[in-house]
Amino acid sequence: MGKRLKEATEALAMAWTPPPPGSYLTPPKIPFELHVANREKLLKSIRSHLSDSSRPLQGFVLLQGGDEKNRYCTDHTELFRQESYFAYLFGVREPGFYGAIDIASGNSILFAPRLPAEYAVWLGEIKSLSHFKERYMVSMIYYTDEIAQVLCDQYGGSGKPLLFLLHGLNTDSDNFSKPAEFQGIEKFETDLTTLHPILTECRVLKSDLELALIQFANDISSEAHIEVMRKTRVHMKEYQLESMFLHHTYMYGGCRHCSYTCICATGGNGAVLHYGHAAAPNERILEDGDMALLDMGAEYHFYGSDITCSFPVNGKFTSDQALIYNAVLEAHNAVISSMKPGVNWIDMHKLAEKTILESLKKGSILVGDVDDMMAERLGAVFMPHGLGHFMGIDTHDPGGFLKNLQGMERPKEPGLKSLRTIRDLKEGMVITVEPGCYFIDALLTPALESSNTSKFFNHETIGRFKSFGGVRIESDLHVTANGCKNMTKCPRETWEIEAVMSGAPWPLDNTSTNSAIGKG
Repeated sequence: MGKRLKEATEALAMAWTPPPPGSYLTPPKIPFELHVANREKLLKSIRSHLSDSSRPLQGFVLLQGGDEKNRYCTDHTELFRQESYFAYLFGVREPGFYGAIDIASGNSILFAPRLPAEYAVWLGEIKSLSHFKERYMVSMIYYTDEIAQVLCDQYGGSGKPLLFLLHGLNTDSDNFSKPAEFQGIEKFETDLTTLHPILTECRVLKSDLELALIQFANDISSEAHIEVMRKTRVHMKEYQLESMFLHHTYMYGGCRHCSYTCICATGGNGAVLHYGHAAAPNERILEDGDMALLDMGAEYHFYGSDITCSFPVNGKFTSDQALIYNAVLEAHNAVISSMKPGVNWIDMHKLAEKTILESLKKGSILVGDVDDMMAERLGAVFMPHGLGHFMGIDTHDPGGFLKNLQGMERPKEPGLKSLRTIRDLKEGMVITVEPGCYFIDALLTPALESSNTSKFFNHETIGRFKSFGGVRIESDLHVTANGCKNMTKCPRETWEIEAVMSGAPWPLDNTSTNSAIGKG
């Protein structure tokens, strides 16, 4: 009996096939050469600006990194994430640092906090200065209490050394960046206007090393979105979808941070553009017949992703769901097909609006002339947000509006006023394409009552979509020399989504493709 049991056990072991890995991706090694290149890019740009302005090539760029913060008055330290401009130039993950670039010599200098001996007891090894110098590939390393002395010693000019400090408006938040402060700053002259627009413009065009990190963030996030699609079931909670995404990107991608708070909206919540905040915390129960709108993106070594997938929670599109979804997908694809250097972003936004309106007219939701609808800004009723935004170290990367660029006034018309950039596309930009179609009572009710727009609605049909929610499809695009590259790798066609949700592999192989087409 024992012998037969042993033989049966061995046979089972030989026949057993291990499950496929949870991910086929491996987090890439972090290339700190990326930040060396970023510093060189800034140095070249600021030297060029100073030369064009007949100013001496002297002084220091000085940035203050972020500090850890406690939760209100408690001793609970919140998870630290580096200030973005500092991360761009130095790649430092620890809090409390400063960084400088000597414009004359090109040398880069890091200043580390001088940690107390108790740090080693509670928080681990106190790293040496040489560790930070080697890790972050800088020319020199000192302590933060030496900033004034070191910069004065390094300065080769006459008079007070000049510091170029970071101070400027973020046009997405309307907040200002914080210029560096340190003991002894009164020994220096300070310039608060030169650095911000130059450094911001450096961030607009991505290097190959930056693109590789953004691509990995897209790859692991795309994979996580697909995993969530496969495991979504009626009667789950929205936060369970969020949890699956966070688990996958951290477990298999090493992504401790998300690019932004996850939006996991189902049913009518899909009409809430920034759902998922503290007052609406992804807690609804999924119901049969709901559409899900999941806007989630992971961050890897500061560089992010921003992806939205929309799908039916039961795995099968109804005719109404397919109508709205395909309207948005056609807009998404039309924009991507038209993108290339020189194309203006306002034109792309209007293309998305017009494509959606044309689809809604074909679906008998709207009636009348689409050009007349565009003139009345009806597209903003269904898509009140902008088409997309720059993306990189920040989800909404800066540079969309710059004072030194002509024609940079923000439009005032509905929809267009929400654009985060109105620039012409350039090779090297990374920008999201995220058209959407939503049924928002706060916008639909006035439009239905207005004599200017009421005539465009099929009043019998529009009521059917009152609790529909919305659809958004968002991909991250790298603008290339002749067009663009879609960095996001999620199923987009309705039949692709249905196939994946029913268990087909992604990308679809020929068998699953033929099966899905046959079912259609």
